[in-house]
Order: sequence, then C-alpha cells, then structure tokens
Amino acid sequence: MSYGEFRVQNVKCRALCSKFDIRRCFNLVLCTLTIFMFGCHAPQTPEPERNYFYINPNKKPDSVGRVVLVELQNESSYPQISADIAEALFQALQKKQVFGLTVIGKNEPAWRSLQLEEGSTFDLNQMLTIRDTLQCDGLLVGTISEFRPYPHMAIGLRLKLLDLSDGQLLWALEQVWDSTDKMTHERITNYFKSIKGSGLTPMHEQLATVSPLEFIKFVSYEVAETL
Repeated sequence: MSYGEFRVQNVKCRALCSKFDIRRCFNLVLCTLTIFMFGCHAPQTPEPERNYFYINPNKKPDSVGRVVLVELQNESSYPQISADIAEALFQALQKKQVFGLTVIGKNEPAWRSLQLEEGSTFDLNQMLTIRDTLQCDGLLVGTISEFRPYPHMAIGLRLKLLDLSDGQLLWALEQVWDSTDKMTHERITNYFKSIKGSGLTPMHEQLATVSPLEFIKFVSYEVAETL
C-alpha cells in the first residue's frame, strides 16, 4: 500500500470512528434523559415528615433509663380524649423500647404532691425534686393543641422529653395531623399495610380517617417513629 493510499484509509477510519463516537454519545445522552424523566415521575413511597421534631445531637433519648409520661394538657374541646392519647402514646413508645416508660395522671397523689403550676417550665431544682419523687430519669410532657373528630379527623401535639439530671432537652415534637392531607392519607395507608397487615381491604384503611381511636393510634405510631 502506498503512503497516499494509507492516508486515505486512515482518514476514512478516523471519520468512521468519529461517527461512531457521536452516535454513542447521542445514545448515552438519550438514555440519561430517559432515566431522568421516568425517575422524576416514578411513584415515591411517602415518608413521615422530618422537620417537625428535634433530637439533641449530643445526648440521645435512649440516654435516660426510665421516663414518666405525664398526662398531657388538653387545649381541645374534648377533655375525655386525653386518656386515649396517653394510652396510645404509651403503647407505641413501649414498642420502640427506647426507654422504660410509666404513665402518671395529673390527679395522682405523687404528681399533685409536687405542686407544679399548670403549663409551667421547670427549673433544675424542680426537676431534681420530680426525679426523686417519681423515681425516674426523664420526664415526657406536652399538650394536645388540637383535636377534631369531624368534619374530618385532626390532632395537634406538642411534646418534649427532658433529662431530669441536668435539664437538657432530649427530644421535642410539634405537629398537626390532618386526615384530609394527601401525604398524611398515604402514610395512613402504608401504616395499615405494614402494621395491621397486607390483607386488609381499602375499607379497613379508611377507618383511620373516620375512627378517632384508629387515628390516634396512627399519630402515636408516627410520634414513636421519630425516636
């Protein structure tokens, strides 16, 4: 092969390789765009919101051995709901096994003997007195800020967990759950599938949006999942 023929063949080969590279790049870009477009529209499993609670980065909730859950203050128009929410929170938190838990009512002699004002914040001396009186390491207190059984279910909670040894805030939460919220409704569906069992019908799943007790259990489950 002469030098001239070699150069012609070399140019053709390079042109063919360039054409191949362009096609390959085009296919790669097309593939990437396709994955991106379908990925953006792929159904996502709804996750519980993560911006409504706080965890102390330096001292975790499991650093306390025994916690007392005090009957929540109730700002709603349904005073009888306090006991149901306290019981549901107790059950859900017990399943997490983060710490030992006891529920105490505000009318129980041990709590009344502390003579603490309703809704007051506790100073360190009061916390040490609570610790000695109730024989616990942590105190879980809070408020039912909202409760509506109709025209649709809604529950609002404010909660905080205090380390009674030094007064540090270990965990806090503030949120309103509304059964008409789309994401909340999807999380209810997932809750029933994972906790209640996959064989349930949509009719069963709708119970949590119309039954106060089932909705309270769902809310308590989500509260416990933040710990």
